[in-house]
Amino acid sequence: MTTHKILISDKLGAEGTELALSADDVDVVVSTGLSRAELLDAVADVDAIIVRSATQLDAEVIAAALKLRVIGRAGVGVDNIDLDEATRRGVMVTNTPHANSVATAEQAMTLMLGAARHLPHAHASLSAGRWERSRYVGVELQGRTLGIIGFGRIGRAVAVRAKAFGMEVMAYDPFVSELVGRDLGVSLADLETVLAAADVVTLHAIPPADGSAILDARAISLMKPGSIIVNAARGQLLDASAARHALDSGLLRAVAVDVYAEEPPTEDHPLIGHPQVVHTPHLGASTEEAQRDVSLQVVDQVMAALRGDRLEHCVNVPFVFDAETEIQLELATAMGRLQAIMAPSAVDRVEVEVADSEGDELATVAAGFLAGLLAEGSATNVNFVNAPALADERGITVSQGRGIGRLDYPNLVSCRVSWPGGGRTMSGVVFDGKSPRIVQISDYHLDASPQGIVLVMISNDLPGVIGQVGTLLGTYGVNIAEWRLGRDNAGGQALSFVNLDSFPSQAAVDAVRQVPAVEKAEVIEL
Repeated sequence: MTTHKILISDKLGAEGTELALSADDVDVVVSTGLSRAELLDAVADVDAIIVRSATQLDAEVIAAALKLRVIGRAGVGVDNIDLDEATRRGVMVTNTPHANSVATAEQAMTLMLGAARHLPHAHASLSAGRWERSRYVGVELQGRTLGIIGFGRIGRAVAVRAKAFGMEVMAYDPFVSELVGRDLGVSLADLETVLAAADVVTLHAIPPADGSAILDARAISLMKPGSIIVNAARGQLLDASAARHALDSGLLRAVAVDVYAEEPPTEDHPLIGHPQVVHTPHLGASTEEAQRDVSLQVVDQVMAALRGDRLEHCVNVPFVFDAETEIQLELATAMGRLQAIMAPSAVDRVEVEVADSEGDELATVAAGFLAGLLAEGSATNVNFVNAPALADERGITVSQGRGIGRLDYPNLVSCRVSWPGGGRTMSGVVFDGKSPRIVQISDYHLDASPQGIVLVMISNDLPGVIGQVGTLLGTYGVNIAEWRLGRDNAGGQALSFVNLDSFPSQAAVDAVRQVPAVEKAEVIEL
């Protein structure tokens, strides 16, 4: 039994840790609060690392983890993981986007209510022995407009809860269809429109790639006087200094924050301690239910990925890994390896086509095909995670093909590779959702199984060639499981796809190549 070593470097819910410890094929090391030097040493021989937000997995740490295959993020954000480096090294990065959605949405509503009714300040006043009812007059949420910036799972959960309070809800998200909002009774609009109309703005977006704030000084200036800002998503989304200025000038009524650009925030943070600010120490996912669910989900996902069972919520793979995807990847990877071994020189252009395809299916096939193409003869670990990036690094042009496959099969997968002075087309299909087959290689039509040990042979279409090669293989103790043949025309050339029960010796392959009619013979294990 293969044993996988997992490092848990941040505090994880007890249920998830116990799940990992109970597995027979997993060696679990729990080491939290590691110094950088200790972390670099600890990752040297691990297959997977599970983190929350404290451990920083930058390029140096990922490079030091020579066996690393999976990073599991217990939570949604992956800001503490160098995704580019992980992808380049073929390391899958998986997160848990669903497990803490309710907890974070409830935290946003808590902050909203706390800011609207001065709850923490009124509590502190009474705790200090003062009775100041008139000082803490709040506002009601009912009838007011909530502007949601980022309308993903958490933003939608907040919308449902806000509508239960009688709020009008608007949202801004350039990647979400208006139909999604319509189903929830939410109107989608551009950012400026939402900011100008909202009494309360809550942030649930992903920070821009350049690290800039969505709510900067200009954006805040567009908001209604007396409005409230809530941020339970990412500290970088809100310019804290601009928010402080808007509070002091009277533009904003209150700000409520659970997250900070730097955590923990420094003593001179512009919002900490301000009398119109509600602040909590990143408690969005801090419920017993969320901690339990996050820990169980991340451990389950990491162990499944290590075992090759499935891959869920992988942030650096452009498709969902399930049973259907697995068989597509198997076919595409086999086609890529065959193209690599049959090409006379380095491939510099790849075109991929899937008949009746949607975007995800095409991305799946392209990733699998490139993984097979680049893995052949490569000293680098190549898989469907890093294959697209490696292709780009090696100057291979990858595009969506049109009209490559000429056979009438539903979901026909076709690829055309080019090299200086030549090229080759290959097509395959999955029958009954479980049987991958190669059905065309250039002008040769066949029905071959791209699995196991295969002898691929191009020969002149002459009588006796099959008998000669079959006899030779038998002489060397190699049994033929299946022989599929296609030819361009009678008396022209034939392509043989021969499935073997065992790997032939080099002497056997050389003997096949010496047959006068044989022009090319290669053996590959798919």
